[in-house]
Amino acid sequence: MLHNDGHMGVTPELLEPDGLAEYLGKKIRDKSAVVGILGLGYVGLPLVDRSFSSGYRVLGFDVDRAKIESLLYGKSYIKHVPDDRVQEWKTSGRFDATDDMSRIKEADILIICVPTPLTPSRDPDLQFVRTTVRSIASELRPGQMILLETTTYPSTLRELVLPILEVSGCVAGEEFFLAYSPERDDPGNPEPSHSRVPKVVGSIDDRSARLAEAFYKETGVDVVKVSSPEVAEACKILENTYRAVNIALVNELKILFDRMGIDIWEVIEAAKTKPFGFQPFYPGPGVGGHTIPVDPFHLSWLGRKFGASTKFVELAGELNVRMPEYVVSRVSDCLNEVEKPIKGSRVCVLGVAYKPNTGDPRESPSFVLIDQLTSKGAHVSYSDPHIPTLPKMRKHQLTQLSSQELTQEFLAEQDCILIATDHSAFDYEFIVEHAPLVIDTRNATRDVKSGRDKIRRA
Repeated sequence: MLHNDGHMGVTPELLEPDGLAEYLGKKIRDKSAVVGILGLGYVGLPLVDRSFSSGYRVLGFDVDRAKIESLLYGKSYIKHVPDDRVQEWKTSGRFDATDDMSRIKEADILIICVPTPLTPSRDPDLQFVRTTVRSIASELRPGQMILLETTTYPSTLRELVLPILEVSGCVAGEEFFLAYSPERDDPGNPEPSHSRVPKVVGSIDDRSARLAEAFYKETGVDVVKVSSPEVAEACKILENTYRAVNIALVNELKILFDRMGIDIWEVIEAAKTKPFGFQPFYPGPGVGGHTIPVDPFHLSWLGRKFGASTKFVELAGELNVRMPEYVVSRVSDCLNEVEKPIKGSRVCVLGVAYKPNTGDPRESPSFVLIDQLTSKGAHVSYSDPHIPTLPKMRKHQLTQLSSQELTQEFLAEQDCILIATDHSAFDYEFIVEHAPLVIDTRNATRDVKSGRDKIRRA
């Protein structure tokens, strides 16, 4: 167990607001602070590693007992955090993991990294944030700092998190410290995000701002301070909505240009030769990840709340959501060309991760594709070297499939290979050579020379 003296044994003067802030600041600087990470998923687990590597003791929290047992056994469940790294944490004596929320009081800094999905009506679902903050409030002690990193809409920290924490009787900015700093993870990029991506930090008071900045700088991150948590929250929403809108634009143009016989990929390659005023975005079968499919709907919900129209943003979100439907219609059309109905056809989906060269399945459009193809009577399989078995997903009730090896015999048995995620591990020359029909949503086969008559775009 990680031990922490908290505020026990300190003088009354130290329990004054400035004294508490000074005391926590000293613990941040000398690395005697315990960092508690709440939510040990794709954001939280790398954050454990960053805090550990910076010299802090780390206590990880998660309600999923299987994750806790895996970490205590020295096993990782996220590809870019290898087993040997978890074993290093375990043997150091500076790491522990638990599902016991009463241990929250042991941490000096608590970082919230829980999911913020959408409800079936596409409103923000903050149940995981709310439950986590209530757990913190029940154990809150003077001198702790709470950092929210979960992507959410502007005003969440001030209007949801702060009131729950102050139910404890502690006063923000005086007895505990509170700030928002959105995660900016880049899954699949071998270069660590913290070494090149600054942290935007917004706090409700000056003491919290100074402490949050000090902590993040100690973990090797450049800090961009903004005037309020609302600005930091809005910054994250803007970043992801910008990407969602531009992806929606090229997805819509893809449909139009396909009907005109124009190659959208060639168009983008030509356009990006312009050295100013254009940034390339690429079409696909939909959007995935924990932010881009979600954030535009957070923003449109906020617009309705404040009586402001966000039609442009909503349209982009809706268009991206409908892209799997377009891809399935293209699969049907392409099968019809070879006189096969989609019902009864064998379709193998290549890639179920949302992003190339990762094992991250969050909000992947591949799951929607599998759902829709199955509902139309296709016999669906998948292959993904990064995801050996289909994980359980909140939104999808999928058959528990296993990744198929792309042998010559397997490819020849399929009626259609649907490329949904362009992992570099796939041998596209081999796939096209041995499959009867390949439908490419990612331009992954652009360098394949032979067998191009088998390739269709979607």
